[in-house]
Amino acid sequence: MARPQRPERGAAVADFAMVSVLLTVVFLALVQLGLVLHVRNTLVSCASEGARSGARADAVPGQAVARTRELVSASLSERYARSVTSREAVVDGVRVVEVEVTAPLPVLGLLGPDGRVHAVGRAFLEDQ
Repeated sequence: MARPQRPERGAAVADFAMVSVLLTVVFLALVQLGLVLHVRNTLVSCASEGARSGARADAVPGQAVARTRELVSASLSERYARSVTSREAVVDGVRVVEVEVTAPLPVLGLLGPDGRVHAVGRAFLEDQ
């Protein structure tokens, strides 16, 4: 009695290998997207808090930048706090303190190429 031949023998192993590689790539892409969004949201939060600190009536010049750098360094890394600027601006007739943070884009974990993430935080000046 001869066994019937199965032309699909071993196809499950090949299917698993191809699908698992695809699912791994999709999973890592989603994790990377989540990391980029986390870094961006953290920078926006730190810039906003730094702007609020610099907008107080008793604030000294440079306080917004110092507070933002301190928060970014504590939250992410000192590497992300290298480019922090602060200026006074007028938005819809109201004077505000504007803090801008430019940081590297985390493409491979927290490492990455020269891509940049820009985050801006604003707060109304108290002494208007």
